[in-house]
Amino acid sequence: MAMTDESALAAKLRWFTPYLAFLAAGVLALCLVLSLTGCQVLGREPVTAPLSLERSAKSPRDAAVTIDEEYIGPLGYVAARGVKLPAGKHRITIEKPGYFPWDRLVEAGTAPIHFDVELEPIPD
Repeated sequence: MAMTDESALAAKLRWFTPYLAFLAAGVLALCLVLSLTGCQVLGREPVTAPLSLERSAKSPRDAAVTIDEEYIGPLGYVAARGVKLPAGKHRITIEKPGYFPWDRLVEAGTAPIHFDVELEPIPD
């Protein structure tokens, strides 16, 4: 009894499918490992720049700090701990109702970035 072209193809695919599934699982596992390690390929650390914000006595400790539209924390906490920025351009915004917003665009590399932050109250 001779095999038709369609059944021969099906037989080849049945043989090949487990290997293809194994390969796909390996690629997914590699992507997961790289994402969990912060993309540390070949032992290299990602390039980051330390950002320090110094809060003036006038600026409220609970003003919201956002970087690239992502909330980081209150100004008092961020000023005390600092932040590491990945290389590239970033927008830093500090806001509190009743105060003018403080906004800066920075280019992060490896050099430390430092800002003195003083929020100005909105006059009545």
